[in-house]
Amino acid sequence: MLQASEIQKRFTHLQQTIGDASRTCHADKTIPADLMNWVDELDKECKSAKKIMSSNDEDRMRQCVDDLERIGDRAERACQQAGSLDAKIKDAVSSMHSELADLKRQLH
Repeated sequence: MLQASEIQKRFTHLQQTIGDASRTCHADKTIPADLMNWVDELDKECKSAKKIMSSNDEDRMRQCVDDLERIGDRAERACQQAGSLDAKIKDAVSSMHSELADLKRQLH
């Protein structure tokens, strides 16, 4: 089980990964609206999760990561259903989803 300080460090890295995925998706005007909506939702939730992640409340931190991972699942699914997307988009979404899933696994 990760300690609160380690969770915070991992979350900071996760924020960067989500931000990168968001910028990558926004740079491509052909991206499906469904995928863009999930990436934007994840970006928004990640920003509002900052307070929870700095609270040292491990139960709330775990719940927050679970919520983010669920949104990440939806973004990943939308990416897979989109079919022929630019490799950069697929890589960014996949990387973000892997990071979320990994953090969730380590928290449970």
